[in-house]
Parts: sequence; C-alpha cells; structure tokens
Amino acid sequence: MKRKLLPLLLALSMVLALAACGGGQSAATPTPEATPSAAPSAAPTPEADPTPEPAPALSGTMKVVATSEDYVALFDVFTQETGVKVELLSMSSGEVLSKLRAEGGTPSADLWFGGGIDAFMSAKEDGLLEQVTFDASADLADTYKDADGYWFSKGITIVGFLVNDALAQELSLTAPASWADLTKPEYAGEIIMSNPAVSGTNYAVVNALLQTLGDEEGWTYFEALNENIAYYGKRGSDPLNKTGAGEYAIGISYIDRGVEAQAQEKGLTIVYPSDGIPWVPEGVAVFKNAENVEAAKYFVEWLFSSDENLRMLADIDKKDGAKLVKPSLEGVELGYDTGILMKEDLSLFGSQRTEILERFETLMGDKAADE
Repeated sequence: MKRKLLPLLLALSMVLALAACGGGQSAATPTPEATPSAAPSAAPTPEADPTPEPAPALSGTMKVVATSEDYVALFDVFTQETGVKVELLSMSSGEVLSKLRAEGGTPSADLWFGGGIDAFMSAKEDGLLEQVTFDASADLADTYKDADGYWFSKGITIVGFLVNDALAQELSLTAPASWADLTKPEYAGEIIMSNPAVSGTNYAVVNALLQTLGDEEGWTYFEALNENIAYYGKRGSDPLNKTGAGEYAIGISYIDRGVEAQAQEKGLTIVYPSDGIPWVPEGVAVFKNAENVEAAKYFVEWLFSSDENLRMLADIDKKDGAKLVKPSLEGVELGYDTGILMKEDLSLFGSQRTEILERFETLMGDKAADE
C-alpha cells in the first residue's frame, strides 16, 4: 500500500510546486494592459488654448448695442476669428433698457455691451436676458457676475469731480474735496451731472450715496445738491464735455485714463472725493429671443475665456477694472487702492432702480435735458 501511495504523493507534490511557481510568475509579471510602461511614451500635453473653438453653426450678423463705438476694434477681431459680422449701435444703458421693454420681448439687437449693471439687473428680473454658461466663468469674481449666468461685468466705472480751473478762478471758487462740499451755496448753478435715468454711472452715484447716508439723510442731501445743479445731461459724457468747454465749473463724471488725458488738455483738475468714490460694474449680456442668439452667447464665452481679449478690452476702455473681474488676469494692474471705493450692495442697484428714479425725476424738475 505504501509503495503505491509514494509515487502518487511525489507526483502530487510536483504539480503543487509547478502551480506555485506559475502563480509567482503571474504576480511578478503584470499583463500589458496593467503595465504603465506598456503604453507608448508621449511628450507632455501642452495646455489647451483657453479660447473655445468657434461653433460651426456661427454665421450671419450680430447686432450689438454698446456705450461707445470705440469697441469696433474688439468686434473686428471677433469677426476675423468667427466670420460673424457685427453691426454696432451706440446707446446708454438706460436707453437700452427702455427700448428693450418697448420692443415687447422681440429685441432688435443680439448683444448688450457696456453700461451700468443696474439696468442689466432690471432686465434679468423682467425676463429679457438669455442665460449664458461656460467653463471660464468660474475664473470671474462672484461680485462681477450674475450667479445664474444672465449678465457678466467687463470692468467697473469710478466717479469723481472735474473742475474747470480757469472758470473756478474767475468765479473765486475753491475746488470741492468731498460730496458734502458740493452742497455749499458758493457752487449754485455751477455743477452738472448726467440724468441717472439714462446714465448708469450717475445712477450708481445716487444709489451709492443713498446706501452710504441712508434714505432720509440721502434724499436730504440730493435735495440740497439739486439746488446747485444747473443741468442734468442726457449723456454720460456731458459733464466732461461741458465742463471742459467752460459752460460749468464742476462736473460729476466718470474717471478713466481717457478722461485724465482730456483733463490735462482742457485745464481740468480731477478730484477723487475724500468721503468715498462711487463705482458701478459695466455689464455684458445676451438678449432673450435675439435673432442671432448663438453668436452673441459665443461672444460672451470668447471674451471672458481669453486674457488677450480682456487685455485688449481694458486698453480700449482705458480702465483697469478687468483685473477686479478676473483676478488672475495678467498684464493689467489696478491704478488705485480699492479701499477708496464706497461700500456698496450691488443687489440693491437693480431692485431699487424704479423707485429711486421716479423720485429723482420729480426732484430734477425741468433741469433734465429733453434733447
């Protein structure tokens, strides 16, 4: 019996030994699919171009309402890269909103470019804007974009005073240093600002001061200021142009590098009010039910996905606010301390717009331009 079992046990032990060797070899030598080195070696993948590829369906003409015709150069680049032609119409933000509401949901343009963010907020609430979503929007600061993607900001406008040095000297006026100074009797009839109903910049002034002073004290302030204002211009550029022409001694105006250059040429002094500088984001949005909505939506993505495009825009605007909108933007640096800006709750800009403008219209009386 033992003689018969011995060969069987020897054979069995050899089988087990071979199986053990085979298992060890399998564990030590992974299959090609599991071996990292089995894949062909490749050079590191270069970073993708942040600018998205144009959608093949883009064509036709994109109609744009903008605050300035200076943006033609930017839109020309967009046309070169996409083939989409652009028609540009210059219009203030207040005028755009009024026109949009009058059009009853069938806008005559596709893209809204520039102007105070209050009008964009109101348009969103009225259901007049198209939602736009794109990956690069994550790089934009929350303060400067709508959480739902209905508007984005391309920068900010800050506001100060312009003083005509020659006229001030002729009238024996001391340059105002603060918003509080503007209510002094000596400035009666010598101050111009734009109508806040048409100028998003000057609506920002009104809203910011009301937030800073409170409703009661704020409206008391504007009643006193109104006594000294001779004229409420229809265009945001009226204070600069008319103060520069010597028609008024003091203009409440937006300030940027372009204004700084003109101020030097026209003998104007720029004053940054010591009690705070109002500011307002400038919006970009797509009109709902627009004829070429896809081209307009792509433009928004095209603009904010490329630092090169944003640098070009900042150069055209002669402003540095794009750095606030996109903090990672290189090649653009702020030329002022953000600590001088007034504390503002932007959510109130749109929600309070109608109420504030109705009251301000009564306050202005016949001083508002009707031309």
